[in-house]
Amino acid sequence: MSKTETSHDDHHDHHHKETFITKYIFSIDHKMISKQYLITGLIMGIVGIAMSLLFRLQLAWPEQSFGIFDVLLGKWGTDGVMDPNIYLALVTIHGTIMVFFVLTAGLSGTFSNILIPLQIGARDMASGLLNMFSYWLFFISSALMIASLFVEAGPAAAGWTIYPPLSALPQAQLGSGAGMTLWLLSMGVFVVSSLLAALNYIVTVVNLRTKGMTFTRLPLTIWAFLVTAIIGVVSFPVLLSAVLLLIMDRSFGTSFFLSDIFIQGEVLHYQGGSPVLFEHLFWFLGHPEVYIVLLPALGIASEVIATNSRKPIFGYRAMVFSILAIAFLSTIVWGHHMFITGMNPFLGSVFTFTTLLIAIPSAVKAFNYIATLWKGNIQFNPGMLFAIGLVSTFISGGLTGIILGNSALDINLHDTYFVVAHFHLVMGISALYGLFAGVYHWFPKMFRRMMNKNLGYVHFWITAIGAYGVFFPMHFIGMAGLPRRYYTNTNFPYFDDLANINVVITIFALTAGAAQLIFLYNFISSMFYGKKTEQNPWRSNTLEWTAPIKHIHGNWPGKIPHVHRWPYDYSKPGSKEDFIPQNIPLKKGEKELQH
Repeated sequence: MSKTETSHDDHHDHHHKETFITKYIFSIDHKMISKQYLITGLIMGIVGIAMSLLFRLQLAWPEQSFGIFDVLLGKWGTDGVMDPNIYLALVTIHGTIMVFFVLTAGLSGTFSNILIPLQIGARDMASGLLNMFSYWLFFISSALMIASLFVEAGPAAAGWTIYPPLSALPQAQLGSGAGMTLWLLSMGVFVVSSLLAALNYIVTVVNLRTKGMTFTRLPLTIWAFLVTAIIGVVSFPVLLSAVLLLIMDRSFGTSFFLSDIFIQGEVLHYQGGSPVLFEHLFWFLGHPEVYIVLLPALGIASEVIATNSRKPIFGYRAMVFSILAIAFLSTIVWGHHMFITGMNPFLGSVFTFTTLLIAIPSAVKAFNYIATLWKGNIQFNPGMLFAIGLVSTFISGGLTGIILGNSALDINLHDTYFVVAHFHLVMGISALYGLFAGVYHWFPKMFRRMMNKNLGYVHFWITAIGAYGVFFPMHFIGMAGLPRRYYTNTNFPYFDDLANINVVITIFALTAGAAQLIFLYNFISSMFYGKKTEQNPWRSNTLEWTAPIKHIHGNWPGKIPHVHRWPYDYSKPGSKEDFIPQNIPLKKGEKELQH
């Protein structure tokens, strides 16, 4: 045991008295910071989902006026009619909020913080102060993004990918002005927050594991969080460089992304830049970002599925190698977002090859989940249902990726609703299911109470049916050629036959949106009035369930438990119980399971 650990053991009971501010606001305790991330992420999620429901109403009934537009959009919804300028802004901010603020910071920030120290047997993160800074930078970034909604000329409106020249020329459109500047500032701060957090997670996992916690005994959740943090450190600085260069083009007269531009007959002075350069920089983060969002959700699914199948996870080492393979391959596939930028067809075929290659580790994960479920003694609680739902959307959304990853097929489907359907299923819904699975599973650890199971079932089934009801039909309207991001399609008689499908999609979207209110009610009421939890409600093996129910500074009173086995000893032959926690020593003659 290290000297620091011993001194921790001596002193953590005599921790200084905390005030309201040091406990709930500027906390350096990883358990409180995880709650801050979760609640901030949920608030941003409400905003993001509300925006999507507004533009779905517009798409389903483009000729009608809605009183809610007047109320929520102000001058952009005069007489209940949505202004075309605000439509693209809503799509832009919805995408930004959901990808970065909910599914990156909300998901990773919450579960990396609560689980890394508890599952590896550490007193806290490597740096509590850095952890606090990373949360508050995320908070400032969220506040800037929300503030951009109230700018007079409107929020950023260049799509969540903010391609120049729309994002680089303040005079290009209303949403290219101050709202765009705030978007860029917000994302700059967000990247700094993510980098600080990622470095903290990496150092904590590498340096602070308890005695006996070798890398092959780490739960798959920790492997996922560690590799996600490494991908973030590699790719987020590239987005920061793109944001800084874009700010230079906008405000300081440079021409990194602009060349030969005419606006309303006026020739602008920009020469020599290339908007395609911006696409390269953006997607070099953008594609690893998909896995920054997805890997933590897959890690959570591994833990929840193994625990609730009462079976060891199938192919532990294969799961670890597939996480590592996904991380490596995710950095060499970004060009598949750019097949129609005029890239060399040979380069297109290279990106097609690497994109199809990433299907292999993804398939390994999918098969291993199914093999873990096979003949298990499955406990169908809400967390388990969402984890199984994740496997379903991961497969159904991933299959369409094989089509879009083909440079020839992508020509017809690029920028249609087929793309929207693909990435919402494989990234959006899958990661959201991972978030919900994690909340239902670790709620007792975070808030010392249980969530209502029956409300959880209602939440799952309405959400699952609603999500497929929204995104399954989108594949077909995409194949019919319907372009994404259009405010209305009434000017194109060719698309008249698809109008009814848009109505069906919107009805499913409104239903699924309403189901999230059930979750919010369950979440908030259970926090205060839920049934009090026992120490290990799911009869799970990982170390966090050996810590006392009451949150204490340093996580465990006295010594940190040592680890003697891997985390998936469920239904082990010869054992009385169907689970054996990691801190239980091996009996005489007992072998550690091969994995």
